[in-house]
Amino acid sequence: MTSDGGEDLDRLSYEQLLERLESLTERMASGDIGIEEATELYERASALHAVAIERLERIEARIAALAPRPADPA
Repeated sequence: MTSDGGEDLDRLSYEQLLERLESLTERMASGDIGIEEATELYERASALHAVAIERLERIEARIAALAPRPADPA
């Protein structure tokens, strides 16, 4: 998946996705941008968020598959 900036989001690590999302959030919260730029930033943040959530779900599934299952107290 690519962002509007042409960046391949699938190549970013989970931590890189979070860094970019935090950066966009800070820019939007600054109040120093116009409504059009805020909308563009929101759209990019939404794309980053969607990829980060998908990545986190995959990681959680991998961890769950590796975790030992509790013994059956029969």
